[in-house]
Amino acid sequence: MEQLTFLFSELNRVVLDPVSDRFTGIFDLNGRFGVFFLCISYAVAYGLFRFRRHRGQTDARSFWQFIGGASVNLHRSALLDYQYYLVRAILKVALVLPAVALVDPVILTSGDYIAFFTNLWGARPTLGNDLALSLLYGLGVFLVQDFKHYWVHRAFHSRWLWEFHKVHHSAPVLVPVTASRIHFVEKIVERLATAVCIGLYAGIFWYVCGGEISRYTLFGVTYLVFIFNALAANLRHSHVWLSFGPKLEHILNSPAQHQIHHSDAPRHFNKNFGTNLSIWDWMFGTLYTTTSTPEPIRFGTGERDRERYLTLYSLIVTPFVELGRRLRRPPAPRATGAGIQD
Repeated sequence: MEQLTFLFSELNRVVLDPVSDRFTGIFDLNGRFGVFFLCISYAVAYGLFRFRRHRGQTDARSFWQFIGGASVNLHRSALLDYQYYLVRAILKVALVLPAVALVDPVILTSGDYIAFFTNLWGARPTLGNDLALSLLYGLGVFLVQDFKHYWVHRAFHSRWLWEFHKVHHSAPVLVPVTASRIHFVEKIVERLATAVCIGLYAGIFWYVCGGEISRYTLFGVTYLVFIFNALAANLRHSHVWLSFGPKLEHILNSPAQHQIHHSDAPRHFNKNFGTNLSIWDWMFGTLYTTTSTPEPIRFGTGERDRERYLTLYSLIVTPFVELGRRLRRPPAPRATGAGIQD
């Protein structure tokens, strides 16, 4: 009886609870898939539809057609993304969190950094926890996170990590939940990189201020993350072209820029790695700006992969199979495929 109770509790922890949390998460503002952010994104899309139809700039006869219709939103790849969104919750509890916890003891946390600096230079006087410091700390967290994501994202476009990131790029159609189409190995690396970068930043900031500073939040979300999620972030993974224009796109990443990143055209390879800010792409030579005129784009990683990443099994297992094959064969003079960089 005790064994059955244990098995049932483990089933709840690993399967039922994560999946139910995914469903209830649509009412949470800590992720951009919440109903609030989805409504904002589609409200912007509807405004674009009315504007372009008034100017004769779209052939769509309805808003449903404008956002892709059944051919996009009910495409086999989109249906797989909806399933994978729930499965990834299970993978997170079963694989990602245990892997991160295994490595976590050897990663310096903010407290470790504070102790290190305190032993080196002595204790600092406390500056207080006022609004200005909270805003400054929140800004720093946002910039560090965005900078970190740029380089992790760029690293996964390299030869040896591409097979894992290819899972995300393999989608031939884009829907908002495609943003969750990320292999668990990539998620583990992201979480570990976040722990290191944010731990270092928080440790330095808190040491200078003489104590922990709370993040300024809006509805429980770091204020800048809330603002950027509210800027139609869900349209990045959609067929709705929304450009911010060449000038602004040197700073802010638009939905159109991320759609360019998903293009299988060689001229678009290795462009626009940024998440919220494009300034990193501008600084490091990977920027591609857009205009209000939509560019013809085909999403995915080429014809060869169109039938290879259409099952949950393929999204999870294929990267390991392909990486094994890559390790066994001699290196080619030039890697080929959407988004790979040598």
